[in-house]
Amino acid sequence: MKNLAFFQDKNILIVGLAKSGFAAAKLLHSFGATVVVNDKQPREGNKEAEELEEMGIFVECGGHPLNLLDRDIDFLVKNPGIPYHNPLIDEALKRKIPVYTEVEIAGLISEASIIAITGSNGKTTTTTLIGEMLKNSEKNPIVAGNIGTVFSEVAAKSTVNDILVAELSSFQLMGTEKFKPRISVFLNLFEAHLDYHGSLDEYGQAKAKITENQDQNDFVIYNADDERVSELMKLSKAKHIHFSVKKQMIDGAYILEDALYFQQTKIINLKDIVLPGQHNLSNIMAAVSASMLAGASVDQINNVLTSFTGVTHRLQYVGDVAGRRFYNDSKATNILATKAALSAFENGVILLAGGLDRGNSFDDLIPSLKNVKVLVTFGQTAEKIAEAGTQAGIETIKRADNVEEAVPMAYSHSKDGDVILLSPACASWDQYKTFEQRGDMFINSVHKLK
Repeated sequence: MKNLAFFQDKNILIVGLAKSGFAAAKLLHSFGATVVVNDKQPREGNKEAEELEEMGIFVECGGHPLNLLDRDIDFLVKNPGIPYHNPLIDEALKRKIPVYTEVEIAGLISEASIIAITGSNGKTTTTTLIGEMLKNSEKNPIVAGNIGTVFSEVAAKSTVNDILVAELSSFQLMGTEKFKPRISVFLNLFEAHLDYHGSLDEYGQAKAKITENQDQNDFVIYNADDERVSELMKLSKAKHIHFSVKKQMIDGAYILEDALYFQQTKIINLKDIVLPGQHNLSNIMAAVSASMLAGASVDQINNVLTSFTGVTHRLQYVGDVAGRRFYNDSKATNILATKAALSAFENGVILLAGGLDRGNSFDDLIPSLKNVKVLVTFGQTAEKIAEAGTQAGIETIKRADNVEEAVPMAYSHSKDGDVILLSPACASWDQYKTFEQRGDMFINSVHKLK
């Protein structure tokens, strides 16, 4: 690990005892920092708080008292999901106390080089693809970040013989100052998380921090088909590598004669790629670009693209029940993701959608509903999505209390050859703790049908 002296004897406040906060607290304590942890959940039954206290770390539960900042705090590390308008975070910023996420820590301590991936959609698929494509290469790939493994925890164990492949959200990137990946990937940008960021401009600026500290010795890979991303990347000092499904960007990844190329190298014929959907072609091109720059072999990339069928909760094929094909796309927490999922199927789609209401309309979804024969809605946005379905001309629209009820309801309105797709276009937090839990409920309900 590098830069351990930077943390020694520092007074650090950790806000939020989720997975990342718990890991960061233990890590910083081991570096010799004086760590204080604050979590809004009650103290009772908080096993993480108990474990930290046994290590000698002070833990304050049940709220966010401002007097925690009176401890001569050097910097604060917050859970990415805690908004900046939280009173404690807001007060820290007013006092000029730096506010980071654990991504900043990971970047400072990692001995391994880093590939960082962000975008509104496709991060998990692209990150997973890169991790698979880099297997059997010169350096050992380790996948981390928003994909499920705490980045700083993995970075602490990494060596120069590893390469970290990290999925990073805008929430995580906002809390960085010196973070500098060797390769950054910016997939796409559209309106999402505006309840957190306030505007599309702020959201885009947060995403763009992925390349803020890169220089001419680094690489930034981005979607040349996305005008917003292209505009943001004009300020990047890294070497620009483009990917495009529309144009032949010979500095990066492109399509020529029904084959995928990276620069002058033919990678694979499109017909041999098994991952479905036009949106996934963009993800694949980004992953190929990053993997080739990081030393992957064409043979290994081919092995992945001819066998990889998707990640859990992202257009995941669940199974067949009496000729109906079920797909779990619970990770589709916004409209663009659901539009992409719907584009993968030609007709006979029964769509299950709904969830947390972020105040947006679903007008943008209407054109993509043309292949939907039955719409089953649930959650806070059920009525809004039903209205979009009505405007799209869907004749059969049903309301379910939750995903578990929606599955048999969808099946009762289906026939042999139909696709039953969970692609909610919304976050899960109105009814489920995570999109993973929502997806698991969908899968369990399909198995019950069997």
